[in-house]
Amino acid sequence: MGPHPAVAAIRLAVRRVLHDILVAHSAAPPAASSPSAPPSLSPASSAPGPRGSAPRDDAPLVLAACSGGADSMALASALAFEAPRAGLRAGGVTVDHGLQQGSDARAAEVTDRMRALGLAPVEAIAVSVGRSGGPEAAARDARYAALDAAAERHGAAAVLLGHTRDDQAETVLLGLARGSGTRSLSGMAWVSGTGGRYRRPFLQLDRHTVREACLAQSLPVWDDPHNVDPSYTRSRVRHEALPILEKALGKGVVEALARTAQLSRDDADALDAWAARAEADVMTTAPAAAGGAQAVHLDTVGLHGLPTAVRRRVLRRAAIAAGAPAGSLFARHIEEVDRLITGWRGQRAINLPGRVEVRREGGRLVIRQG
Repeated sequence: MGPHPAVAAIRLAVRRVLHDILVAHSAAPPAASSPSAPPSLSPASSAPGPRGSAPRDDAPLVLAACSGGADSMALASALAFEAPRAGLRAGGVTVDHGLQQGSDARAAEVTDRMRALGLAPVEAIAVSVGRSGGPEAAARDARYAALDAAAERHGAAAVLLGHTRDDQAETVLLGLARGSGTRSLSGMAWVSGTGGRYRRPFLQLDRHTVREACLAQSLPVWDDPHNVDPSYTRSRVRHEALPILEKALGKGVVEALARTAQLSRDDADALDAWAARAEADVMTTAPAAAGGAQAVHLDTVGLHGLPTAVRRRVLRRAAIAAGAPAGSLFARHIEEVDRLITGWRGQRAINLPGRVEVRREGGRLVIRQG
């Protein structure tokens, strides 16, 4: 008799991602040897061994990011089951944000649970959460910084994240509420981060399935009280907005929003590629001033001939290249800059976040950090 259907579903999702990681690892060129770099593996050395055998000590390592919640515990259990069968090592990381009393003890419990699943190495990382961008964004930034550091420290080939289809739907709805563009509506990518470090195996699975997988395996889970705290925007979307939408529009809203994310991502990828090609034709750079970013010059005639969606992408890329922080650069900023091209009437310079100034000088747009 096979595993419970929910357990089979999470294992299959992780198995597919591990296969992709193995293929990518086998195709990667050997790294230059250095005293601090681990030896690179040939395709043969990273190939799966006999079923049930322990992976080699030099096999690629895959980490599960685990908070102790149902999604990430299901992920950790599936990774612990599938990784040895794929010839990979499996470890786990939990991040203690320090936002709740007893969070350090809870992090220690999560590491014990991961060790009980057979994950090694296992690590709990305490972080300090700032205030930039609001509490949710600040916690997310601190979490990813800790995960990046752990991946570098352990030489991990990838870090798996437990986001589900429900999380994707919430992300799309938040983007709609902000009036964001296509890239924001594309939600979370299957693969993201430096070198494709982060993988999200569960984006096609609903939250009920992964919770059911935990129940079927008798895995203890921790329900974060922040997930039901109405002071957090995502919590209100999860427990108020989505249920109202499903009541008004019928079942299938979550699936439709997740499908919208994929369609939007395909469109955004195509437009970004077009913008990158157009940028090469209209943009030149000038040497940076002492301690500043390079100045960017854009040909206004070439820009004017581009479709709006492509032109504004070029403008955004140029502003970031000149030193504007991407997280503080919003659509209204780019629209103002765009009017220097499409509605030129001798306007004054425009100030962008990061002390970046945009002005039109004859037939070119000059973007530089003040």
